Amino acid sequence: MTTTTPPVGPRVIALAHYAGRAILENVLARHGVTFQQSVTLRLAAVAEGPVGRERLVDGVTGALKIDATEVHAVIDELIAARLLAPDEGSGVRITDAGRELYDTTSGETAPLTARIYDGIPAEDLAVAGRVLSLITERADAELAALAGSYRTR
Repeated sequence: MTTTTPPVGPRVIALAHYAGRAILENVLARHGVTFQQSVTLRLAAVAEGPVGRERLVDGVTGALKIDATEVHAVIDELIAARLLAPDEGSGVRITDAGRELYDTTSGETAPLTARIYDGIPAEDLAVAGRVLSLITERADAELAALAGSYRTR
């Protein structure tokens, strides 16, 4: 059987991801924030009010495919920096400083993102979105199967 590399394969997708991430990390570095902290802060920012710590951990581990222990450490860093604050029970909430930082970094990245996507037809972006969502779904399923096979060894 002969295999051929698809025109848009893992390398092309990874290069696009890392190019975009490098832009974001450049903006974040000017504010002393890591990528992991930014993802965590974003999930807290878009939540409608306080969010359960475990729910936040699940959201970040799902997005970044990192260990929950690492996410708990990131949450603790954000609390120490007063960007998140503990809330009733086991919840956390974004602070005014956290909201301001999130709004600032989002505002700084928005025009960069707009320039990157400028001129790409909406239909092409819709197809890319569907394809990338399908790839993500399938990769998540493979990752879950791998994790399951390691647990049974």
